[in-house]
Amino acid sequence: MLDRDTSDQAQPPIVVEGIVNRFGDFTVHDGLDLTVQPGEILGVVGGSGTGKSVLMRSIIGLQQPNAGKVHVLGRDITEADPDENIGVRCQWGVLFQGGALFSTLTVGENVEVPIKQFFPDIDPSLRRDIARYKVKLSGLPEDAISKYPSELSGGMKKRAGLARALALDPKLLFLDEPTAGLDPIGASKFDRLTKELQETLGLTVFLITHDLDTLYEICDRVAVIADRKVIAVGTIPELRETKHPWIEEYFGGPRGRAAHSAHMREKG
Repeated sequence: MLDRDTSDQAQPPIVVEGIVNRFGDFTVHDGLDLTVQPGEILGVVGGSGTGKSVLMRSIIGLQQPNAGKVHVLGRDITEADPDENIGVRCQWGVLFQGGALFSTLTVGENVEVPIKQFFPDIDPSLRRDIARYKVKLSGLPEDAISKYPSELSGGMKKRAGLARALALDPKLLFLDEPTAGLDPIGASKFDRLTKELQETLGLTVFLITHDLDTLYEICDRVAVIADRKVIAVGTIPELRETKHPWIEEYFGGPRGRAAHSAHMREKG
């Protein structure tokens, strides 16, 4: 098995410094900075085309920034060869939009993929046991382990993708629009599951979302991307006091006011 990083848990697990991402003549990020604190659920919001998913892909090494640095668990992943980052890569799990499951594999086989990739010497029976446990941990019924993605509902696909993201007992969990396409009840259940997992497993969660209810329900802080940078990071009460047109419209518009009122009713 691979040695895990034992860096100081008090250090910020994710530090992004001045990254620039360009696609041809289009600049998505221009000197973007962001620090994620240990053990928090950080919500990441922004308008369409602001590069929320591009930022996530830069952090997990799927997008090489044109400039800047990305430190994950104390390691500069923008400088090292991907093979050199293997000790860090096995310490994060990712739920992509829609689940991104392999259609020809069962749920259990999907969960086993990262285990095979990073720990190929694990006994197959133990690997199956781990997959079974992660499927149950994600809130799926036990018989879902033998089903194919085409046999699952949208919500079940999200949970199966979450089970795969948790396969290696990660320190960091990346969630890209996890409640998109879910009905309000399903979205609320997924939010509660995320919070329970974060508290139980001690995860740091990087959560891209447009769902205001999710932000109010489970996020410790929210980072706002606009003007090709992170323009503000803070709690929702702090952001509601921020004088920026997009932030004011997002949190002060009709949907923002409705989410705020619902949250206050729950607290009261």
